[in-house]
Amino acid sequence: MSKYDARSIEVLEGLDPVRKRPAMYIGSTGPEGLHHLVYEVVDNSVDEAVAGFGKCIEVVIHQDSSITVTDDGRGIPVDMHPTENRPAAEVVMTTLHAGGKFDANTYKVSGGLHGVGVSVVNALSESLELEIRREGKVWRQTYQRGEPTSPIKEIGTTDGTGTRVKFSADPKIFQSIDFSFDVLSQRLRELSFLNAGLRIQISDERSGKSHDFCYEGGIISFVEHLNRTRAPVHNPPILISGERSYTGLQGEIPVQIEIALQYNESYNESVFSFANNINTIDGGTHLVGFRTALTRTLNRYLTTQKKNGKDVADPIAGEDTREGLTAVVSVKLPQPEFEGQTKAKLGTSDVRGHV
Repeated sequence: MSKYDARSIEVLEGLDPVRKRPAMYIGSTGPEGLHHLVYEVVDNSVDEAVAGFGKCIEVVIHQDSSITVTDDGRGIPVDMHPTENRPAAEVVMTTLHAGGKFDANTYKVSGGLHGVGVSVVNALSESLELEIRREGKVWRQTYQRGEPTSPIKEIGTTDGTGTRVKFSADPKIFQSIDFSFDVLSQRLRELSFLNAGLRIQISDERSGKSHDFCYEGGIISFVEHLNRTRAPVHNPPILISGERSYTGLQGEIPVQIEIALQYNESYNESVFSFANNINTIDGGTHLVGFRTALTRTLNRYLTTQKKNGKDVADPIAGEDTREGLTAVVSVKLPQPEFEGQTKAKLGTSDVRGHV
């Protein structure tokens, strides 16, 4: 057995931790992790749109299974970073925990909170090409497995603004680099529902398939879409929305809450929860709050009703209130707390009471 001393302690620099332990950052090196790369890049574009600086996002799956994500946001800053002595865009692309999401000034609401998203994509890509349209100029930089292979340089002029990221997932990391058009389309459709009026296009050069998502109805359209093969009990879906705030370490923190629900004639529960546009597949405080409130509200109503002159007796259980329920619960707030980098569960405790 080798000697265990100070020389046994290894310090991973830069993006090395991501390549050594990719599952810690993207959940797995299987299909879920592969598609998570696209979500990380798209989430940055959605954050720009939510902040009011973009209306359209385009995703292309190329013949060689590389991916291009283009938006019309502000474009990543390219001026020199004051402490890193490198262009800000290069810092964002090559440094863990570097981004504009740590304070509440650049982005009031954001899905990319940890500042690791696009740098993780860069680290796990065989090659990546970054193109930025900003302040009348077009800038470009290329990378290989997270390392710059060219300086960021001006390559032209433009009337528009935005960011384009083209990347090829690294076959040394992933079991397969075959992206599913249907899996990506489902997530992009969700994002379009959650952000009324945001246009998201996806096309697949391998098959010729394409979708163009834009829903002015927001999450009401989402619930109608989920119930399209079922028989609704009432029309239209019920929409509940509002804003509450709680006192956090940084003062008053606003929470935007949107809930759409519609019962159908099936016995299945189909409830989806989102926090800052991220599908919290393991639920969290917002979902717990919704389920608690739904059960309490229906039971409170039943206690006011009488049957043949007698009070309705037994309260109904939570699972009974959710039979045949289709609902979408969406909360948006600055600096939410998620459990883990893949953000599958919301942990912000104050959200439960507000929902």
